[in-house]
Amino acid sequence: MTIVDAHHHIWRQAALPWLAGPMLPRIFGDYEPIRRDYPVAEFIADLAGSGVTQSVYVQANWADPLEEADYVTRVHDEAGFPNALVAYADLTAPDVRPALDRLARFPLLRGIRQQIHWHDNPLYRFAATPDLADNATFRRNFAALGDYGLSFELQVFTPQMAGAARLAHDFPKVTFVLQHCGMPEDLSDKGMAEWRAGMQRLAAEPNIVNKLSGLGTFIHRNDPDHIARIVKESIAIFGPSRCLYGSNFPIEKIWTDYPPLIAAFRAALAGYPAADQEAMLAGTATRVYRLA
Repeated sequence: MTIVDAHHHIWRQAALPWLAGPMLPRIFGDYEPIRRDYPVAEFIADLAGSGVTQSVYVQANWADPLEEADYVTRVHDEAGFPNALVAYADLTAPDVRPALDRLARFPLLRGIRQQIHWHDNPLYRFAATPDLADNATFRRNFAALGDYGLSFELQVFTPQMAGAARLAHDFPKVTFVLQHCGMPEDLSDKGMAEWRAGMQRLAAEPNIVNKLSGLGTFIHRNDPDHIARIVKESIAIFGPSRCLYGSNFPIEKIWTDYPPLIAAFRAALAGYPAADQEAMLAGTATRVYRLA
């Protein structure tokens, strides 16, 4: 069974302020092992034997989003990977359309990611405020994504899910790709119950799909039992046709290699019918990111 890795990065360290500058606390802990170039040749070597045949690059907060898009395009032309690009554009700018016009010249462009997740814990916080999904400027710009035929990579924590669901409801032309199964960071019974309710609210919007990725983010390890738990609950809420796999490499490379990571996801999906496994490992990503 072939696989599409629908969430990964490649990079040049010098182009990323958070990698090139001083070590800063991050959501995924100590990232010294990845404070270096991560070229496509290394990514392809990491994939060896995994069954991955296509991949989707998701923006990594380069200093210059156009330089990032150009780099990914040149890498694709040389290596055949990645096969689609999710770029960055600032939806809080007075008018995002000039930025989208500049990005539109890149043929691999499929979507935009602006990380809007906010948390009481400063280490988990990215956005300046918790309610960007309700911000008037953000919403005015958001309409442009539908006009340009672009998807949106949705990254939120549980308390933000109601606002994210409103955003998806109000912009039905945009496909939303929920990052990392909604980032379940509170694994207590109460925290999981709230996460489950938020996921159900998101799943009620038919233009949201769920990405099975990044599940080592808060536990800082590759834990097959944890992956199986979150994956199975996510699938029960969204259904196999609205779930897709992503490795989040090289972030997950901080604590694991690719073979045990993909093995954990394959094990979590093993009990589903073959057609459902194919959808989650390749079919949904192929549809959402318009892969050939």
